[in-house]
Amino acid sequence: MSKTNEETLRMAAIAAVMSMLSQSGDDPGQVARKPGLAWSQDHRRMNMGQSSLMHRRASRSPWK
Repeated sequence: MSKTNEETLRMAAIAAVMSMLSQSGDDPGQVARKPGLAWSQDHRRMNMGQSSLMHRRASRSPWK
């Protein structure tokens, strides 16, 4: 096999693997953008001096 064909096949294989990884939805680069568990959200809010997550969720809409 010539060097050009080998490079083309290598690039195609890399592109195929990257395509499969992007379709799975588990992008490790986006983990930090997710809000996380309710426990984590609550403790993060309390550490920043905001009200608890339970209070925030209850205050969004009036009781009917």
